Amino acid sequence: MRRDGATGAGSLEWTSKYGSLIVAGYDAGPSEGMNEKGLVTNALYLAESDFGAANGKPQISISVWLQYVMDNYATVAEAVTALQAEPFRIIAPVLPNGRPATMHMTLSDPSGDAAVLEYINGVLVIHHGKQYPVVTNSPTFDQQLAINAYWEQIGGNVFLPGTISPADRFARASYLIGIIPTSTDKNYIAAVPEQSFQYQAVASVMGVVRSVGVPLGITTPGKPNVSSSIWRTVFDHKNLIYYFDSATNLNTFWVEFKDLDFSQDAPVKKLTMTGGKYYAGNAASQFLATPMFEFLQVPA
Repeated sequence: MRRDGATGAGSLEWTSKYGSLIVAGYDAGPSEGMNEKGLVTNALYLAESDFGAANGKPQISISVWLQYVMDNYATVAEAVTALQAEPFRIIAPVLPNGRPATMHMTLSDPSGDAAVLEYINGVLVIHHGKQYPVVTNSPTFDQQLAINAYWEQIGGNVFLPGTISPADRFARASYLIGIIPTSTDKNYIAAVPEQSFQYQAVASVMGVVRSVGVPLGITTPGKPNVSSSIWRTVFDHKNLIYYFDSATNLNTFWVEFKDLDFSQDAPVKKLTMTGGKYYAGNAASQFLATPMFEFLQVPA
């Protein structure tokens, strides 16, 4: 599929190598997604983001920043190597909600590799490695790591910060993700579908995400980085399954990539999440062909 950076004259142009499944915001572009190689991208609000001024490089809208990465790279290492050269300049317009599109990106892949990409004072800063499994919002990632180092000294079994601030949620998530079982748990596996560790792991991770989210309806005026969690997702990189848990209904559904068509001539498809619609189980068959850009199955 031919694409461009959606900024008019001077936009970056490319042809996608890989198909992907994404969740889009405002029908404009991906907020997160996974491509057919298991590379996952997520965008989170970061008030400190500064993408810099125009510098003559090809431009790309922040609305398709994640899509560019999913279209072109199979692993975190491959993406980091290419992106650290800063081959384009990101244009970040004001969102429909009136807030600036100041975001940072996280990457992860089936090997467990991870990266956090932030533009600070117009310069791309990359934290790359398996030691970075947790990201929230502001402050910048280096400051989050410093704050979390303090809480690690205290120990999660002694005390964990409990507010809805990103720094407190970072500390809680870091502790919890570090203690969930990494092998079959004899106390619970009998109740897990197919008694499979794969599904036990998904349930454990979803439990962590739910426990550190902000309950629906809670907002903090003037702080868009402290607002309600609208949805929660878990990506099974190895088995290529995308789990979606909406905060506005009680059903969790998933999409298995083996049931999707990512061939070059396949149509773009959408699963509509607005208007009170809900799904359960494997929802791959519910996708409908569409020219719109909401919850998309994008062909390569």
